[in-house]
Amino acid sequence: MFENFPKDFFWGASTSSHQVEGGNDNNWTQFEKENAQLLADNASKTSFFLDENARQARKVENYISGDACDHYNLFENDIYLSNKLGLNAYRFSIEWSRIEPQKGMFDKEAIAHYKKMIRVLRAYKMEPFVTIWHWTLPKWFADQGAFQKRKNIKYFLRFVKKISLEMGQDVKYFITLNEPEVYSANSYFTGKWPPQKKGILNYSRVLNNLIIAHVGAYAIIKKENPSAMVGIAKNNNYFQVASKTFFNRVLKKIADKYWNDYFLKKISSFQDFIGLNYYFRNTIDGWYFRNKNSKTSDLGWDLYPEGIFNVLEDLKKYKKPIFITENGLADAKDRYRKWFINQTVKSIDKALEAGVDVRGYLHWSLLDNFEWAEGFWPRFGLIEVDYKTQKREFRPSALHYGKIISSFKRKKSLKTEK
Repeated sequence: MFENFPKDFFWGASTSSHQVEGGNDNNWTQFEKENAQLLADNASKTSFFLDENARQARKVENYISGDACDHYNLFENDIYLSNKLGLNAYRFSIEWSRIEPQKGMFDKEAIAHYKKMIRVLRAYKMEPFVTIWHWTLPKWFADQGAFQKRKNIKYFLRFVKKISLEMGQDVKYFITLNEPEVYSANSYFTGKWPPQKKGILNYSRVLNNLIIAHVGAYAIIKKENPSAMVGIAKNNNYFQVASKTFFNRVLKKIADKYWNDYFLKKISSFQDFIGLNYYFRNTIDGWYFRNKNSKTSDLGWDLYPEGIFNVLEDLKKYKKPIFITENGLADAKDRYRKWFINQTVKSIDKALEAGVDVRGYLHWSLLDNFEWAEGFWPRFGLIEVDYKTQKREFRPSALHYGKIISSFKRKKSLKTEK
């Protein structure tokens, strides 16, 4: 392990504003209030829940973000804990609804808050990876039709310009959008997330508008700070065929083309790096996904960390540096996370040996958090959070991750001395 890792490799963790901050007032908080009872009722019909997860999922309060992890107020302590683990990078997102709670009115205190976060990270010698948009929207923007209307992109770009002017000189790595295809699919195709619209035309319109939004944001950031590195966080899956039939191979090509490559190819001239969010494989067997599921997360996701090698190798064709901006699992009892991290790091090493330019690994998530329409019961955190007391505690897998980082630093230090 570590034979191929560069000495300046980033080891970190990620969060997003709405999932950890608490006290937000945006389109998601509105959705939560209107749908919490329905989500709780639907949870009772889901078969894969373990007993404790089922009890939590059936509670209405599970679906109300409320104070979340109170990271907005406790961020200094959380960054301190990150530093104790040995992390040298932290990805977080800026809450648009805090910065611009009313159309055209920017909140100076909210801007100062995020600038302070960056200063604290710098004080601990941790690199901030700043996500400008991670799905939540100011209510006024959502009420105007959000990204479904192309004319609204100008409001997003105004927000980007404000962030770039206020923070651009202090941030090297900007992520303009998080998983645009996941957002478009859940909000405008399946209708699972707000604004709960359905249809392939809605999905396509929003996805293509987000391409335009990213290109515009890229230009703004680069104008203000030409040395900044700008990209997106892109969810890519490992599509594997159960058997090499002609039909399965055709379906794999379609899945790769439209899920993994479509957005990246459209913005290929407007990104300095690729942020990869990898969680699972999908094994194609005719019209179905049939994973082996020998190990699954609490969400029922097939755990196949080795698949990150295949995804990374596929991304090599873009000839861009790659940062793994999310990778993790819902695992409340911490049964598999240690193993999952080990296998992932080995697979990254293998990808580096194959010539893939991987420069960082940011685990999802630093903290247990509010997992969107699933609520609080899925536990992704390296750090366990008691939501009633806001007490933090390292999971054993977090300490193991810290040992991996420490071993890497010792090995690189010995190489340097030689």
